[in-house]
Amino acid sequence: MTVHVHGHVYVYVYGMLGFLTGDKIMGKTNQGMTRTLAEFIVNTRVSDIPDPVFEHAKVAFMDWLGVTLAGKDQPLVDKLLRYCDTLGGNEQATILGRGMKKSVTQVALINGAASHALDYDDTLSAFIGHPTVTLFPGLLALSQWQGKSGAELLAAYLIGIKVGVTIGISAGSGHYAAGYHATCTIGCLASAAACSRLLELDMQQTVYALGIGGTQSAGLKQVFGTMCKPFHAGRASEVGVTAALLAQDGFTSAEDILEGASGFFSALGGEVNERALETLGKTWHMETLAQKYHASCHGTHSALEAAREIFADHHVSMDDVRAIRVITSDVAVGAAFRNEAATGLEGKFCIAYCVINALMREGTGLEAFTDERVMDPEIQENMRKVTVVTDQEITGMAARVEVETVGGDVFETFSDIFSQIPELEEKKTRIRAKFKDVTSSYLSDERSDDIADVISRLESVEDMADFIERL
Repeated sequence: MTVHVHGHVYVYVYGMLGFLTGDKIMGKTNQGMTRTLAEFIVNTRVSDIPDPVFEHAKVAFMDWLGVTLAGKDQPLVDKLLRYCDTLGGNEQATILGRGMKKSVTQVALINGAASHALDYDDTLSAFIGHPTVTLFPGLLALSQWQGKSGAELLAAYLIGIKVGVTIGISAGSGHYAAGYHATCTIGCLASAAACSRLLELDMQQTVYALGIGGTQSAGLKQVFGTMCKPFHAGRASEVGVTAALLAQDGFTSAEDILEGASGFFSALGGEVNERALETLGKTWHMETLAQKYHASCHGTHSALEAAREIFADHHVSMDDVRAIRVITSDVAVGAAFRNEAATGLEGKFCIAYCVINALMREGTGLEAFTDERVMDPEIQENMRKVTVVTDQEITGMAARVEVETVGGDVFETFSDIFSQIPELEEKKTRIRAKFKDVTSSYLSDERSDDIADVISRLESVEDMADFIERL
């Protein structure tokens, strides 16, 4: 692959609702945003994508595969398997970690839901959600079925990310604030874009696929903390596969699904952002893709990091604490919305639990989010010391934490985990360690290292069906 260097500067406002700076422009490009994106999907060459971007994509794949295997035994996966058994279908692709095959759409649904079930997957600010769990499940299923290569898989993923980000920037903060879960609403379109690319659809077919995906965009934040949140990721993956397969057969749809008078932006909020469109093929956003190192909603991470920093810097213990005050954004509280927690799942969306757990225990990974851990009486008692309030001046997922001691001292610090994303080489090291940790009950250390080594050279895998066989 050839590295292409582009002299284009892209400025982020870090946070869950990060978007391209500059005024949004009403209207549309000369040919419309939908067709402009379709041209990008169809015409982008693998050699147009810089090598470091592919390296980031392989890190994302390893992280996604790890959390998918870790989530394979969650109750919602069993329920989705029973649902698919009821429907029947051709055995075309593999349910990861389950040793069985289902149709490509069913596999996209189940693997997608499994990968988001533990809420341990990545987030991208400008996408306004969790991109990877909407893309790799459908792409891997299609790649196994159609014998696609690792390079084709990665390129389709990166193109899907870019399409999703461009739509996310145009949708803006109002989309998420209105109650839409962008992982699904925008994810359906991103997945349709990625699957269209993988199946090598032509321009007209790709336009239709975006229309088919866009008209199925759905997902409400009201269901956070239930099985429906990970179901959103699975549905977005499934929709993308369905959209591409139907469009490949000439199934028609609107040709202006995004910018049309009754299209995506009109119905769900936003407007065409010309500046975002101008970055197509120039920026790829992977350096701002944030993997998780705590197994909870990203809305909890800045708060727990800030609290830990105070305890470490000022040698504070829980016995010293009178009160902890978390000041964060409306966006963070909208995502991590639970004031109390009684189950492991609820704990993932409870800032108070995540902060106290991080201060009283070493682990913030999967082991921290069991019903028993959450309901520990000492943890529950100390959670009462935590107050969470919002501040309009704080954006994204940032948080300021104040700790008041029984002696009257007050310590405070600020954290924004989206401005502290590790560089590529550190990401590689941390995600490889995370992969080994989350798959330890499924893979031996030797098998984990073997698979991680293959992923590190995924672009050289000629047939992804062979990769699946290694699992």
